[in-house]
Amino acid sequence: MKILVTGFDPFGEDKINPAIEAVNRLADEIAGTQIVKLELPTVFGECARVVHDAIVKEHPDYVLNIGQAGGRAALTPERVAINFDDGRIADNKGYQPIATPIQAAGQNAYFTQLPVKAMVRAIRQAGLPAAVSTTAGTFVCNHIMYQVQYMIDQEFPELKAGFMHIPFLPEQVIDRPEMPSLSLVDDVKGITAAIKTIVDLDGKDDIPSVEGQIA
Repeated sequence: MKILVTGFDPFGEDKINPAIEAVNRLADEIAGTQIVKLELPTVFGECARVVHDAIVKEHPDYVLNIGQAGGRAALTPERVAINFDDGRIADNKGYQPIATPIQAAGQNAYFTQLPVKAMVRAIRQAGLPAAVSTTAGTFVCNHIMYQVQYMIDQEFPELKAGFMHIPFLPEQVIDRPEMPSLSLVDDVKGITAAIKTIVDLDGKDDIPSVEGQIA
């Protein structure tokens, strides 16, 4: 089995992004599964082309996209992506879409194929905060989650994919004392627990429990 794990580069006012920092520190093999790591540009459209090229090259069984969610205190696997770009800020190439469909021919929304409830339970059992989220936002994080689901719908029907947000790093909240954070070591620990769960539940249903929810 092979899992493509992606993380975004820094964006906005931040000089570091915990997503790519954590992804780069993952083991090359987790639970007997090859981990392919990929940095994505925080750019609408372009990030999807980078992922598409990697899927064609690597033929992964799963894609797990990781992104930063400043303000959240937990690791939050996302349940659904919506066909809607609405940037609160411009991306790294200065593009700021407002109320724009991602794919004119796409569904209004796509649900992940990942066992998000089981992932959350595993992260909590590893001693870290986690919750299922039902909103990936409307910036590039939701954009890439939706785009990969659209690729599954149109081109890669055997692929399974999803997205997980992680909090700020401690160094990102020095001037944001009201914001929660999580260490890079814990980010890696949580993502690893999530990946182990994906592997363990390959071909099986998610667990039938609530496991918390961030609206």
